[in-house]
Amino acid sequence: MNARVAAVDLGATSGRVLVGLVGPDHLSAEEVHRFANEPVRLGPTLHWDVLGLYRETLAGLRAALSGGRLDGVGIDSWAVDYGLLDASGALLGNPVHYRDSRTDGVPARVHELVTPEELYSSTGVQQLPFTTLYQLAAEAGSARLEAAETLLLIPDLLAYWLTGSIGAERTNASTTGLYSAARHEWDLDLAARAGVPGRLLPPLRSAGEVIGRTTADLGAEVPVVAVGSHDTASAVVGVPAARGSRFAYISSGTWSLVGVELESPLTTGAALAAGFGNEGGIEGTTRLLRNVMGLWVLSECLRGWQTVTLAEALAAAAAAPAFGPVVDIDAPGFLPPGDMPARIERACLASGQAPPRTTGEVVRCVLESLAMAYRRAVRQVGELTGTPVEVVHVVGGGARNELLCDLTAAACGVPVLAGPVEAAALGNVVVQARALGVDLPDRWAMRSLIASTHPPREHRPAGRAGEWDALEARLASAGVWEERG
Repeated sequence: MNARVAAVDLGATSGRVLVGLVGPDHLSAEEVHRFANEPVRLGPTLHWDVLGLYRETLAGLRAALSGGRLDGVGIDSWAVDYGLLDASGALLGNPVHYRDSRTDGVPARVHELVTPEELYSSTGVQQLPFTTLYQLAAEAGSARLEAAETLLLIPDLLAYWLTGSIGAERTNASTTGLYSAARHEWDLDLAARAGVPGRLLPPLRSAGEVIGRTTADLGAEVPVVAVGSHDTASAVVGVPAARGSRFAYISSGTWSLVGVELESPLTTGAALAAGFGNEGGIEGTTRLLRNVMGLWVLSECLRGWQTVTLAEALAAAAAAPAFGPVVDIDAPGFLPPGDMPARIERACLASGQAPPRTTGEVVRCVLESLAMAYRRAVRQVGELTGTPVEVVHVVGGGARNELLCDLTAAACGVPVLAGPVEAAALGNVVVQARALGVDLPDRWAMRSLIASTHPPREHRPAGRAGEWDALEARLASAGVWEERG
């Protein structure tokens, strides 16, 4: 059997709709619609324009249908953010952006009710300040929360508008801080202790289930299929790794998610202390990963410079001196929008380093800081699991960045296989195809198909490993990195 499906892939800065043609031995994908995802500030609060995203999703699906029948539609997006519905099913205000400051100081209040260790033992998630649990705690006592009957994460909200079916797909539910990593269900006891009303948590569903059929908005009835609705879950499906390889992945975009795939969660004290989270994957797997700030810092630099293109910035960085100043790219100060070059300068001065001055030096600093963060995460995950990483797969937009991939290979001391860029959309496509009857018996068959049709580009470690060791020692002695769980 062959399938023609549409993948709606929503990132933090842009969205796209691709049409995938899939059979047991062929896979092609064509982008039919791309659009910006621009947040909106209303007063002090930063929101997502979720109605605009729905409008663009419909436009993309209409473009897909104009080329022929669709056998399925799947939606993936970033994690943690949500819409609240009232008893009639109406949306109670635009979802708040995870980069909004409303959760400042909130985790500490939640931890008075449920300790970090208890949270990690159950949910296994990396305890980031914008996790859904903390966002809900920030809304405690509000009229909006009191009126809410259901919480839907972003892909589930769009699927609800398309089909009328309410539910939560497990890979995204696993990021909320309210989901049991071991039992694969909502932890209602933990939610109650943290002050989250259990009524908000909808029925769970798994990747591969048919959610429902689209309404007349599209002029056609098309099955909507639950995929790995957290875009990283879909991206990990799209990693073209060989069965049995000791691989780590870096899903590189606005955020970088660095980790490995496990058969069961790892919720040890060491994993908590190292800042790794357990998130759900397809087929009941676990993504043990760490959030790294990612290309957000570079994109904010470019936004501030305005006249410098990405190609110009990377060319300047390639010509800049190696092993210059490096910052802790995961420091909280780099999370909000703002003047990134100025923040980099302050961070360098605080650690006794001469700050970068030219465009090339700033970009080189960002990329070497990212490569060093990747090196630390890859080594830590090998130590936590007892299985050293032998190859790193870089997927997502960062796979295009050849300088970053070269630096990552050199810093980690293992080969980097870069691509596919659209790994999340391809993972979305192949999960739909299997659900619709294409002979792809497991995730390894899906990955084998992706590897044969979208072969990655190899980057070998270059230079002397001792230089990266020396850089790490220099930065540690300068106190560049904070120890954060």
